[in-house]
Amino acid sequence: MIRILIDSASDYPLEEVKEKNMELVSIQISIGEKAYRDGIDLDRNDFYTILEESGTFPKTSQPSPQEFLDIFRDVKEKGDEIVCILLSSALSGTYQSAFLARSMADYDKIYLVDSLSATYCIKVLADYACRLRDEGADAAQIAKQVEALKSRVKVLAALDTLEYLSRGGRLSKTAAAIGDMANIKPIITLTPEGNVGVLGKCLGKNKAICSLKKHLQEMKVDESFPLYPIYSFGTENCTRMEEKLVQEGYHPDTRLQIGPTIGSHIGPEAFGIIFVSEKEAD
Repeated sequence: MIRILIDSASDYPLEEVKEKNMELVSIQISIGEKAYRDGIDLDRNDFYTILEESGTFPKTSQPSPQEFLDIFRDVKEKGDEIVCILLSSALSGTYQSAFLARSMADYDKIYLVDSLSATYCIKVLADYACRLRDEGADAAQIAKQVEALKSRVKVLAALDTLEYLSRGGRLSKTAAAIGDMANIKPIITLTPEGNVGVLGKCLGKNKAICSLKKHLQEMKVDESFPLYPIYSFGTENCTRMEEKLVQEGYHPDTRLQIGPTIGSHIGPEAFGIIFVSEKEAD
């Protein structure tokens, strides 16, 4: 049997994980004294409410090697194969935990894919892996095809506030305060190396939406894959963006909410798009 594993930074809904016969390893989110398993026992809207009200920056803990090892040993005992599609190694030690567990399991049918990405970009890759699995591909073929696709999966997002980048230590408090006073909305993406990159800074939401649309047009969308609108908490900005995309002839798929692992850093009212770019001609 071919098994597909993802971590909770993919923001994959638990019911859909079960529906597609996938496996999920959860990242732990700690807010003050309380710890939650991302994707399992923390509702997303509740998380953002706590985030806004507590003033405490959440801490994330990567899964331990043991959590992966337990699954890998089961895979080995049953003679199965497994493809793991994991949060960018530039953002977390999750991939390293899985890498260590694979070496301990000593089984050559465990395939690890460093997505170099996060949130629903991983969903796009996992859905593609499930499709290949259902078409009869083996784990090695699936891992190879997912590796080939991952550089084409893109995310473009606009932040409504710089406060949470500041809380997480990725921006000084002074710079965040000045930026928010000036109504600056950064446009962020994930770099080819799997880090967060800034594509530009816009004054106000309307210019941010126009900037997202411009970058989308430049990158050229592969329409055989979904184009997902994404948001953190509060849908007004996302709705406005979707309306603009429809006016430009795009066909947005289901709107998806970003979970705690990434949401901790971007805060409420963030919005954006996830899509696959066209394959470059050889």
